[in-house]
Amino acid sequence: MFGYRVPAPNEALLISGRKQRGHDALPFKIVTGHGVFVMPIFSKATRLTLAMQEAEVIEDCYTQQGLTLAVQAVIAFKVGDDHESIAAAARRFQGDQSQMSTLVGRIFSGHLRSIIGSMTVEAIIREQQTLADAIVDASKTEMARIGLAVDSLQISSIDDKGVGYIRALAAPHQARVNQEAKVAQAAADQASAMAQQESMRHQAEYARQTAIAQAEYQAEIDQAQQTAAQAGPLAAARAQQDVLVERSIVAQKNAELRQAELIAEVVRPAEAEAERIRTLARAQADATKLSAEAAAAQDRIALDQLLIQQLPEMLRAAAQGLQGANVTVLDGAEGLNSAVASLAAQGLTMLETIRTGLRTEPDTVVTALNGKANAAPPAA
Repeated sequence: MFGYRVPAPNEALLISGRKQRGHDALPFKIVTGHGVFVMPIFSKATRLTLAMQEAEVIEDCYTQQGLTLAVQAVIAFKVGDDHESIAAAARRFQGDQSQMSTLVGRIFSGHLRSIIGSMTVEAIIREQQTLADAIVDASKTEMARIGLAVDSLQISSIDDKGVGYIRALAAPHQARVNQEAKVAQAAADQASAMAQQESMRHQAEYARQTAIAQAEYQAEIDQAQQTAAQAGPLAAARAQQDVLVERSIVAQKNAELRQAELIAEVVRPAEAEAERIRTLARAQADATKLSAEAAAAQDRIALDQLLIQQLPEMLRAAAQGLQGANVTVLDGAEGLNSAVASLAAQGLTMLETIRTGLRTEPDTVVTALNGKANAAPPAA
């Protein structure tokens, strides 16, 4: 809109031309963070930057020992955010805002020379942050008076301008650092060598394990291939074996069937015939035995009859043999009776002997008796 002004976030809008009320009123109006309507012709609006700015200081300073140091510092500053700081900065730098960096550099150059002059080179080198804080503290009052605020100050470099004092100060530390660096490097090299050797051992072990694993995998692959290659012949062999087993079972069944047929056709009839023959033989043997026993009985009966028939002749012959013999008989009639009884007993003994011989050799005994019977009686 015509006549309406809006300041940027890092700007302050200064409106002049209108009379400000109040005893201590400023000759201009400060607007930040919002827009404002500026009457054309009657009012004028200008802008004051509130952004961060930088000033560089390069100064030769003398230390407490009288040594010259070339010090370089960088200051970060800006206009304060409150209206008093904006008003103070506007009065001084509204016409030429680039003068802020020049003035800030001059202010800090004076404080830098003053503070370094009270310090030794060793303290300056060791306590650079303390030096920077001291310079900022010393310049706060002046910076606030002109409406500026310091955010930071950094010592960027310190040089003794070729005298070698700083280098000499650093020499013992540098030597110690170099020695420690060498020791650390040696330890690092040793650790690196050990790590490299350990890595080589791990690599060798990994390579060995890899080779073993590859060999095992290859062996498994070869075995699988051999198994696959042998699967067909093995299957055929198993099938052939199964066929042979079935054939053997069939042959065994056929043999058992044939054996049963042979038993039924040959063995059983042969056993029946043998049993018939054995029965006939036993019957024939029994008949023969009975015939023999009957014949023996008939022979004994005939023998007994023959003996009975021949006994008188035998006694007669014995009596004839005693005729004319001079026999002395003792005890009278009793002695004669004893002699006759003795002869009778001898006859019975002879009869029993003949019977016994007849049981063993009946034909011989019968023939002998027949011969005796037919023989003439002996002479007296």
